[in-house]
Amino acid sequence: MKNNVECKVDNLDLKILSIISKDARIPFRNVAELCGVSRAAIHLRVQHLIDMGIISGSSYEIDFKRLGYKTCTYVGIRLEKGSMYKEAIEHLRCIAEVVECSFTTGPYSILIKMYAHDNEQLMDLLNNKIQSIPGVVSTETMIVLDSSIKRNLPME
Repeated sequence: MKNNVECKVDNLDLKILSIISKDARIPFRNVAELCGVSRAAIHLRVQHLIDMGIISGSSYEIDFKRLGYKTCTYVGIRLEKGSMYKEAIEHLRCIAEVVECSFTTGPYSILIKMYAHDNEQLMDLLNNKIQSIPGVVSTETMIVLDSSIKRNLPME
């Protein structure tokens, strides 16, 4: 069922999504208690949400600062032509420090989020990796001073 068609979910599905989006490691028995249904019902519902493509994978949130990446940045990338997007993405995919990448409207063709150990590494990434990608005309870097809000969409 994984396609671009909007999937139908009910209030129980939304409640389950709300609970597991806050803690992906919560045991299904706890989710069942919070929802007032059986553990088997939660298993079935979660599997159905996976089958519909609403839930994909599971992950842990990593504190990059604790790993020595002290500089988080957003970089706006302007391309010579928008049609160069796919080729540029393949180059960006090879840069391990790039953690998010989006094709956008507005002043940038691409907006990326990346981490660097320090400003020296950031400068190296910008000058020797990103700006050397064929088709990149210019970049604009915005250093993140603090991340105040990070959440999923409300499900209720």
